[in-house]
Amino acid sequence: MAVQEARQCDECTHGAREGHRRAVAAFLTKRDELAAGQGLPAAVAHSPGASRQWVSDELTQSARTVADRSREAGDSWLHVVWWRSLLVVWAGVLALVLGQTVTAIGSGWTGARTAGLLAALVMGGLLTACARLHRARGGLLAPLIGDDNRLSTSRAVATAWVLLVAFAVLVLTFQLAWASAAERHALTDGLGLGGGAGTLSVLALVCAVAVLVRRVVAVRVLGQRLQKLRADRPRLADLLCDDGGRGSFADVQYALFSVVAMVFALIRLAGRPGQLPDLPWGLALLVAVSAATYCAGKYAEGGRPVVLSVVRVREAGDLDGPIRMGDDIEIRGVGFVPPGAADADRLARMVVRIGVVHVHVPLIPVPGGFANPTDTVLTVPVPVDVEPGPVDIQVVTAAGVESNCCLIEVTD
Repeated sequence: MAVQEARQCDECTHGAREGHRRAVAAFLTKRDELAAGQGLPAAVAHSPGASRQWVSDELTQSARTVADRSREAGDSWLHVVWWRSLLVVWAGVLALVLGQTVTAIGSGWTGARTAGLLAALVMGGLLTACARLHRARGGLLAPLIGDDNRLSTSRAVATAWVLLVAFAVLVLTFQLAWASAAERHALTDGLGLGGGAGTLSVLALVCAVAVLVRRVVAVRVLGQRLQKLRADRPRLADLLCDDGGRGSFADVQYALFSVVAMVFALIRLAGRPGQLPDLPWGLALLVAVSAATYCAGKYAEGGRPVVLSVVRVREAGDLDGPIRMGDDIEIRGVGFVPPGAADADRLARMVVRIGVVHVHVPLIPVPGGFANPTDTVLTVPVPVDVEPGPVDIQVVTAAGVESNCCLIEVTD
């Protein structure tokens, strides 16, 4: 039954990916054709403004189709990845069995080895049940996915430490089940703070970081100090990159030092299965410094869009003059395209508020991308509905964040 369900999920995912691939190919072809001036209807070809608006509308409709197919592919991927993640879990259990068997050849089989295998089986069973329960949200990935539909580095690190400590406690618990009275006293002492204080401190720290980072991001988004856009689906690269897909120093160093500390703790647990891993305080402090750097990076990233200046666009051969109705204006600033908003459907959601009139920023295609809008420059026409006189200019990005106002003078 499970194999048949997995096969059906694979077929659905393949169909969704194929539909997304075809939509992307059609969009790229249309964009390059329009960038070369092909496909314009004769009714708008005589007017630069009308042709630009027609091109922008055509690309916007095509980009929305690509976005719909991308969301469908993302949902299908979540339905199929849950059982694939279980393959990783049970492959790890199998690797532990093989490792225990090989290392027992010279030293013999011990009760600690049996406790380790039983703990791995229990952990594998619990993870399987959780993955089955949350299979519509990616199975084991569900707790790691943030509100923006991306894998969260802080949640992944905290979850890894929780699983490590839970496994160590299970190993001690199973050893207590068949230990003698004297051995039970020693095993109970292994759960004390004498040897495991460093590990428990790191566990508390990374869990606190996961909660704190979520709160910081939520407050900054609600306060319009951080621009966040929802991703189509989670990706493993999210653990080491920012929302735009660029490598993030804060995320990389936090994940790196956490992995190093966990490898050390696992080696300690394998050597001394009768107590919690005794993580040295120096290594625990290194993880703490890494966590502080990660939190500081999360607090410092992003920002609101800022309009620095607005100028009139002068065509070749045109005379210099004031801004009039029907002219194109160039808005210069920073932060107009937030990370993750480089796709055409999200670029098309950008709006410039000119007085009381909302003007959608037109998409201007060029081979391989778009000349407008960009992160630092936007070009929009001044509509005839704008009243002459002082007018405020304000940019609203795809994330819904508003920029500062910039005052210009519009003449007849």
